[in-house]
Amino acid sequence: MKATQKDSERMGFWDQVRVPPSGTPTAVPGIGGPQGRALPKLMVWLILFVSVTYVVYTLKLVSSSHACVDSEPFSTSRRLTASSSDDSSSAAAAANSSLASARNGTALAESEQRTELRHVVFGIAASAKLWEQRKNYIKLWYKPEEMRGIVWLDRAVAKRAGEGLPPVRISGNTSHFKYTNRQGHRSALRISRIVSETLRLGLKDVRWFVMGDDDTVFVAENLLRVLRKYDHRQYYYIGSLSESHLQNIYFSYGMAYGGGGFAISYPLAAALERVQDRCIQRYPGLYGSDDRIQACMAELGVPLTKELGFHQYDVYGNLFGLLAAHPVAPLVSLHHLDVVEPIFPNVTRVQALQRLMVPMKLDSAGLMQQSICYDKARSWTVSVSWGFAVQVFRGCSPPGDRDAGADLPQLVPEGGLHGVCFQHPAGQPEPVPEALRVLPVQREVRPVDKPDGERVPPAPGVQP
Repeated sequence: MKATQKDSERMGFWDQVRVPPSGTPTAVPGIGGPQGRALPKLMVWLILFVSVTYVVYTLKLVSSSHACVDSEPFSTSRRLTASSSDDSSSAAAAANSSLASARNGTALAESEQRTELRHVVFGIAASAKLWEQRKNYIKLWYKPEEMRGIVWLDRAVAKRAGEGLPPVRISGNTSHFKYTNRQGHRSALRISRIVSETLRLGLKDVRWFVMGDDDTVFVAENLLRVLRKYDHRQYYYIGSLSESHLQNIYFSYGMAYGGGGFAISYPLAAALERVQDRCIQRYPGLYGSDDRIQACMAELGVPLTKELGFHQYDVYGNLFGLLAAHPVAPLVSLHHLDVVEPIFPNVTRVQALQRLMVPMKLDSAGLMQQSICYDKARSWTVSVSWGFAVQVFRGCSPPGDRDAGADLPQLVPEGGLHGVCFQHPAGQPEPVPEALRVLPVQREVRPVDKPDGERVPPAPGVQP
């Protein structure tokens, strides 16, 4: 009975599990109901939503140029704000660029302007001992309304209003610097620092610093002609040698002599000011101020740019020969005017220079420039030094013979060199009128006084 009951239970179970025939729906618990039919629809809608989202996002990314910087690519307000901000930034950048270009153009235009007197500052070395006498030379060429300059003295002097002189300042203390040259004077230390002290005044719109002595006369227009040849933004040290080979041998052929004047560009002056005090400590045995400047220039690696118009004139006596045969270069400066004779006869030194100012105002560029012509009928050679002298030589000799002095003795007229001079052929002197008698030039080698009373020694082996 029990066995029959168990067999019937087993058969009932297998009947339930038995697979139905084809075409008969099968009911699986949990799947065959309403929930089982909703699941495929949900999956379809999910896939459709993701696909549409991907397509829309891709289209937005491709069509929008700012999509890469937008944190909310589908936000219209965000995109408009970013676009406006970018436009404003572009406009501001363009405005700044235009302003910078305008400023650069203005600066370039200013730098390309011609150098004028307002761009030049003169540093004049003077001594209180000789000030009353030598300030008259400064009055001849300095124009207070057009020029800027400083006179640097060793001590205070009496000043008078309306003299037409540059401002006067006292040089800084140099007692802590070493000076061991027995033939020189310590004033060389303070004079060598004039350019640096002038720079420290902080003057505006300066391109060139020009150094000179109180007995130096500058031809300002010709100085500008020389300076305009050079770029004031570069390092330039411009000047000339002495006319005396003995002086050049004793000092240097690469040094600008300070009495004749020299010019230093502003960038070089700034570089010199930074190193000069340390530099001059390394050269206590040098004689003067200009050789100290040259030593510091050598340390800075700046050579001398030679301009023949700066004249030191370390000579005594009459300057006629040197001036009448002036090189083809603008006459920039004259120096040692207290030592040489007046450049015109029968007047004082100052009056002679005042006379020179007349042709200087008419044609400063041609001042002292030599022109040579010939009179074949009379067999004369005529040399004209504009504004200074006319010379007549017997015979037609080419300029090269006179420059080289070939077989021609050096002659000067008695009583002055400003009349007509006859140069006789070598070996065949001819009698001439008493007023035109000529005498040979006598050369002497003697030291020359400097602004503070010190003396330039002659070269070794030369007896003064």
